[in-house]
Amino acid sequence: MEIFDPADPVSGPDQTAEPELRSGPLWRHALWAVAVTAAGMGLGWLAALYRLGPDEYGIPSAAEGSPWALLAVCAAAGLTAAALLRGTAARIPLYAPTRVCGALVFAATRLALGFRPEPALLAAGAAAVVAAAAAWCAFGVVTHRRDATSA
Repeated sequence: MEIFDPADPVSGPDQTAEPELRSGPLWRHALWAVAVTAAGMGLGWLAALYRLGPDEYGIPSAAEGSPWALLAVCAAAGLTAAALLRGTAARIPLYAPTRVCGALVFAATRLALGFRPEPALLAAGAAAVVAAAAAWCAFGVVTHRRDATSA
């Protein structure tokens, strides 16, 4: 048995990068949003335990103090981005909403725990996460409309 079976449509050369429509009941969408946000935050928190790069530059490890306020802001931004991405993916085929949301929440959590920004900068970072998710959704909508009109 091969690890990458060429006859398997999931891992073989016939794999297409076509996005799929993610329909289903509301509880499944909510569960997805919570799970992806929690996974991104957990990975970001784990990554914050170690310093990235040398002491002169790079992302420092998590600073001392209570992280709960920072994690609450990251959770709120992550849930908003996840709801936006999943809502769009339920209506049109959207490419990789899980990876996009996970990466955004991971980066936000890692940076927030490493740098402990002031509230205004933390709110700007949360807004940037939501704006990036909205931009990904807008790109998906434009691509879907372009594909629908050209076919």
